[in-house]
Order: sequence, then C-alpha cells, then structure tokens
Amino acid sequence: MTNEIEIANPTRTRAIMETYGLDFKKSLGQNFLTDINILHHIVSTAEVSADDDVIEVGPGIGALTEQIAKEAHQVMALEIDERLIPVLEETLSPYSNVTVLNQDVLKADLSKLISENFDGKHHIKLVANLPYYITTPIIMHLLESDIKFDSIVVMMQKEVAERLTAQPKTKEYGSLSIAVQYYTNAEIAFIVPKTVFVPQPKIDSAVVKLIPQKRDKAPINEKQFMNVVKGCFAHRRKNLWNNLQGMYGKKKEIKEALERVLKQVEIDKKVRPEELTINDFIDLANALIEFD
Repeated sequence: MTNEIEIANPTRTRAIMETYGLDFKKSLGQNFLTDINILHHIVSTAEVSADDDVIEVGPGIGALTEQIAKEAHQVMALEIDERLIPVLEETLSPYSNVTVLNQDVLKADLSKLISENFDGKHHIKLVANLPYYITTPIIMHLLESDIKFDSIVVMMQKEVAERLTAQPKTKEYGSLSIAVQYYTNAEIAFIVPKTVFVPQPKIDSAVVKLIPQKRDKAPINEKQFMNVVKGCFAHRRKNLWNNLQGMYGKKKEIKEALERVLKQVEIDKKVRPEELTINDFIDLANALIEFD
C-alpha cells in the first residue's frame, strides 16, 4: 500500500497535528493512540480478515483505521468532528478500501450506510477506540440495533470495561453489566496503559470483546425487562424489596402483589440486586409484566 511512516508513529502523529493545526477536543473525548503494537493487538483481537467489512467509530487521524484497512475487505469510518475529514482523506489516501463519513453514530442510519458501502457478502465487525464521554450510549445503541454484528471490539475506560464484564456479587456488577451481557458474551481482552495516548488521559483503558449471543431464556418484553433492571439498581444500598417499592409504590395491595411475585420466582425480598443473575431478572421482569 505505502512505505510512509505509519500514522500511529508518535513523530508522524505530531507532524499531522501540526500540519493541520489540530488541537484535541475534550468535548469529543479525543485521545490519539501512538503505540502501533497495541493497534495490531486490537486488530488481531477482532480477528479482522479479508472476510470482514469493518465499521469504525471515531477514527481520529486514522491510526487504527490504517491497521484495520490492511486486513479487512472494506472499512467504513464514522467521524463526528468535521475538522478531521480532510485529515483522514489525506492520511488514509493509500487505502482504497476505506470510506470516511462525517457522521454521528448515534444519529446515523447505520443499516442504510451498511447497504450503501458494503456488499452484503462479508461478516460485519465493529472495531473502535470509543470516545470516553459517550462510550455507554454508543455500545447500547449498537447492541439494540438490528445490525447483525459478528463481533464488537472496542477500547474504553478501564472502569467502564470492568462494569461491562462484571459478574454477580461484585461491586462493579449493575444494570450496565446486565444490559451488555444480555446481548453478548463480554470479556476484557487486554489493558491499555494511559501512557500510550496523546494527550495522556488520567486513567488506563481496556479493550473489550463482545460476541453477540441469543439467550435461551428471554423476557416477554425487552424494554420492560431493561426498565426493571434499571429500577432495581436505582439505589444500590437498598435491597430488592425497597427498590421494587420505589418503582411500584407502597400501597398495601401493591406490596401484597409484589410479595406474591417474589414468592413465584423464588427470590428473597431481602436480597440485594447485585446478587441476582440475568436469568433471575428475566424471571422477575416476566412476573412483573402485570404491573405495566
């Protein structure tokens, strides 16, 4: 493709920033990765090959995009910062399999973009270094979409990664853990130290791999299930019973009905929400359907 120094090389990153007079937008969570080995590790974690069409969110100046493009059939990169579009057109010009779009992933019609830019004959993967300030909304937006991702490999704040992959009976386990693990098998692939970014963030990052799954047990109403989960974790210091009363009220007939529900699903009213599994919450939500 090209013999030019790779984009992620710190010297070239600085040169690109100076050439285009770029500064880093804190509002867009911009931190550029300058360690090529880590970029290679991300691409290998995603197992990107010529069988894959890859979506990237927030390509920045194209450091990760370049490494994906070397392996993938086609790459579609969505960049919200219009200042970076001409930069990407230049830095990624050697790669004919890359399309850069000035789009907000949360507002874009992804299905339409996929049909316009991919041939429909390859696996669809998403690989991205996500903006920290909006990691969770982007992930949930992707998981709740109708797009059939083969896998999603994303870098994010280490603390958020720990919440996504947390297991019951841990302090990190909560509504986000359940929401993500309802849709996927989630695992932390590796930790990325803060020292490999420009500018350097205050905390380390982690690369998370999400493999979409279809659960054996499903809620009657998915939206209602998610609302029950969020409601049960509304006050983490309170037990399940207190959170349920916070959701549905404390009238005598409501409390009696809630007690019947808990007996039906064999869940102790004094249990804390973080002790319940995803299947426990599915059973609970299904039994609470009469309340909605």
